[in-house]
Amino acid sequence: MIEKFNLAALYPELLLLVMTIVIAMLDLFVKSPRRTLTYVLSLSTMAVVAAMQAHDASSGTTVYSFGNMVVSDPMGNWLKCFSTLSVFVTLVYGRPYAADRDMLKYGGELFTLGLFALVGMYVMISGNNFLVLYLGVELLALSSYALVALRRDNATASEAAMKYFVLGALGSGFLLYGMSMLYGATGSLDISTVFKAVSSGQINHRVLVLGLVFVVCGLGFKFGVVPFHMWVPDVYQGAPTVVTLLIGGAHKLAAFAMTMRLLVEGLMPLAIDWQQMLMVLSVASLLIGNLAGIAQTNLKRMIAFSTISQMGFVLIGLYSGVVNGNTAAAANAYSSAMFYVVTYVLTTLAVFGIIMLLAREGFESEEIADFAGLNQRSPLYAGVMALCMFSLAGVPPMVGFAGKLSVLQALVASDQPGAIALATYAVMMSLLAAFYYLRVVKVMYFDAPLTASTVSAGKDVRVVLLINSGLLLVLGLLPGALMTLCARAIVSTLGT
Repeated sequence: MIEKFNLAALYPELLLLVMTIVIAMLDLFVKSPRRTLTYVLSLSTMAVVAAMQAHDASSGTTVYSFGNMVVSDPMGNWLKCFSTLSVFVTLVYGRPYAADRDMLKYGGELFTLGLFALVGMYVMISGNNFLVLYLGVELLALSSYALVALRRDNATASEAAMKYFVLGALGSGFLLYGMSMLYGATGSLDISTVFKAVSSGQINHRVLVLGLVFVVCGLGFKFGVVPFHMWVPDVYQGAPTVVTLLIGGAHKLAAFAMTMRLLVEGLMPLAIDWQQMLMVLSVASLLIGNLAGIAQTNLKRMIAFSTISQMGFVLIGLYSGVVNGNTAAAANAYSSAMFYVVTYVLTTLAVFGIIMLLAREGFESEEIADFAGLNQRSPLYAGVMALCMFSLAGVPPMVGFAGKLSVLQALVASDQPGAIALATYAVMMSLLAAFYYLRVVKVMYFDAPLTASTVSAGKDVRVVLLINSGLLLVLGLLPGALMTLCARAIVSTLGT
């Protein structure tokens, strides 16, 4: 661990920020209706930054910078690398979709705002100070609000943006108020100092728990779990699909990192309190997300409720780390949660890639019925979508099964009170969810097609989609490498 002012720890963030500003300026002079130069520069920047993050993560070192306000550690660097790759894939899938809807005709805001959102994620993931974390939250949120409303002439998108803005501001308010309560109690904004102050046992426990409640509420909004899920279905359905993918993908990695920074690194002595809160949120999310998902006919809305239930599994992993003050199970529990959220984002990318692929100019392929007979029109893309649905349902040998198994194994191994009952409940809810996932497969393979049009895609989209879907199967069969990576990152982070 290195504790000093070290600008090298922030080279990837600085490069991303500088290039985002440069790309935004250059885009003013781009005449191509598909924003080719902006697109190429954005992808090139993200490829270089992802490589830098992977290199830093592989070194295994932890570096603090700017007076301990920013931390560069293996967990954060890997999550930043995965976030960058997620935004990279999102823009590859989304460019043809956006071009067909004139979203690139007057400017490349999709790319520049996407990069600014990524900068916000970086700040959230690297923050070791309450104010730094909040700055990251707001940078990501403001970019996301603008992206949801990017189709200015679309009333549904504008309505979704308003709902997202109002409820997002409410969630940010909860988070900020909780942080202010913790600051008032501990006298510090620095997460490591807060940890020491809480560990001392000299601070009024009621004040700490009151602040903790608001912090957990704010994190619940960012994850989109019950009862803070009100914005999720409407925003997923109303936003342009490429923006829905950004919110449903990379955002979750940043939310997980911020949860680790605040609850695990800062408030671990209060684990007995926040774990109970997460358990309640998890149980409610698994039930309501899956029950509501069954009733949906719109695929994007169905995936929204699916996300709510899937985040319930992530919370189960976070719930399993500390038992009666003993942190022996922490590394196993938190690494399983990290593995789950990474593989969930990987699956979500492929799902929305297929949805955008099937969308045509003037037609949004959002209804489950729009996938009728897809196997007869395009067996390849029907197969990719089937892999995604099986993975989300947790059917072996897909990676979703490995993720669910790792979380449930961590839960049972932690020997938490009621662990067996909670694991059984989670399995039952997964069986319930299988109904609406397999319904999509049934529609693709057994229903008559509604149109005879074929599905075509650019070479870049095809290559990325095949790699994306192939990883779902490869990581399901051989999950060890990614699990080990997550375990080492968590152990290294907890060790500091």
